[in-house]
Amino acid sequence: MVEQTLRKIGQNIRSVRKSKNLSQEKLAELIGVSRNYIGMIERAEINVPTKTLIEIAFALNVHPKVFFEY
Repeated sequence: MVEQTLRKIGQNIRSVRKSKNLSQEKLAELIGVSRNYIGMIERAEINVPTKTLIEIAFALNVHPKVFFEY
């Protein structure tokens, strides 16, 4: 259940990022992390901290709750 939720969050982040025409590199730059870290989040390879989710949401100009919709 946890793994499925992390995968969905990662998929939602990727979907929103792409809809905003942002690369992983650009998103990473906006929140001060590496492109590799963004990739790991989108592939659900790590448990992303809440603070990082909020930073990603602000950078993408969306409410953090959109990452949890499925």
